[in-house]
Amino acid sequence: MEIEKMWIKGMDVSFLDEIEQGGGTFHEGPDKVDVLELLQRSGTTSIRLRIWNDPPGGYCNLERTPIMAKRVKELGMHLLLDFHYSDKWADPANQWKPAAWEGLHGAALEQAVYDYTYEVMAVLRAGGALPDMVQIGNEITNGMLWPDAKVDPKAESGADEEPWARLCGLLKSGASAVRAVDRSVRVMLHIDRGGDPEGSRTFFERMEAEGVPFDVIGLSYYPWWHGPLEQIERNLQDLSLRFGRDVVVVETAYPWTFRTREGFPLIVENDEALPSAFPVSPEGQQAYLKALTDIIRRTPDGRGLGFYYWEPCWIPSQQVWSVGHANNWSNLTLFDHDGYPLPALYTP
Repeated sequence: MEIEKMWIKGMDVSFLDEIEQGGGTFHEGPDKVDVLELLQRSGTTSIRLRIWNDPPGGYCNLERTPIMAKRVKELGMHLLLDFHYSDKWADPANQWKPAAWEGLHGAALEQAVYDYTYEVMAVLRAGGALPDMVQIGNEITNGMLWPDAKVDPKAESGADEEPWARLCGLLKSGASAVRAVDRSVRVMLHIDRGGDPEGSRTFFERMEAEGVPFDVIGLSYYPWWHGPLEQIERNLQDLSLRFGRDVVVVETAYPWTFRTREGFPLIVENDEALPSAFPVSPEGQQAYLKALTDIIRRTPDGRGLGFYYWEPCWIPSQQVWSVGHANNWSNLTLFDHDGYPLPALYTP
């Protein structure tokens, strides 16, 4: 599939396996449906799946991820695989080594990244579910595999460069493993700075200076954390022109309600940090997503490939404890609490 010619309307449905196994259902009219098929009918072109090394919940691992990846590929959809290189969340505040790698450092840790990446990719290829694009790490603004490759993104160039060298060595190992399995798979580097043009530029300047191989820039953009839409637009324009690479908003979301079910907290529980142009309602959610997609499409030279909506299917059908906390995302989904699609799902 030629990613350059495809608009990515993507969905991260990494929790879907656990939701379905726990009895969660999705509906179209009066009928229960396979939600992956519904996503495809609604115009979704790509699915993102994360993989953890050895998570305690038993999902998003090398046993279950190939099953989900196979379903995606059987529907003919593009697949983005998101390596966290951890047994749990990897994000700007958490980039902890998997337990099996605790005693590894330096070249041994780089080799572990290579071997694990190669193994996962080989298993998926053998199962007919080779990803089309791969993230080497998730939101790696502050590095990965802490403490070895923990970096300070605000450090002046020329300060302690050793952590950055370790980070880049790990990224090179992961990218090399992907390309050893199949050179057609595109490599993405993903940071969380969708609303921070200066920070994004500095990070990717370091990556280029160190010779880290990557094809695609990935950004997270949540308006309550990352600021106004004008900032993501400026960032997309600057990064695409400066680095000559395609850019994807690889995580985004917006609330459709502040109503919740008992026992399900909300990570966004008021509109204090939300743009006033988009009221918290199904229609406001749809308007937000339409505004964001319009911005991405305006990226120069067609470099804005599209977006991934983060966990549109994480409905409050049951508690999902594999992440270590209750579902706090149920008002940010693209389905209502009973699994019926919301208007934003059909945003082109």
